[in-house]
Amino acid sequence: MAIPANELEEMIQTALPDARVSVEDLRGDGDHYAVTVVAESFRGRTRVQQHQMVYNALKGRMGNELHAMALQTGVPED
Repeated sequence: MAIPANELEEMIQTALPDARVSVEDLRGDGDHYAVTVVAESFRGRTRVQQHQMVYNALKGRMGNELHAMALQTGVPED
């Protein structure tokens, strides 16, 4: 079962309220996404830690309902 883009965005936004989240459905199948998350809460964390924060927001759905996600993370530019 696929995850709708708006649900994916909501899950991330709920876990990271300060985040700007952009979700693009790459194939139109709800299973392959490009996601960009920019959040102040990422500041001072490694890229791996930032990605872990996003994956934690997905509550184990990555690899199950969500097959592929190209993830980019970062902090807001000053």
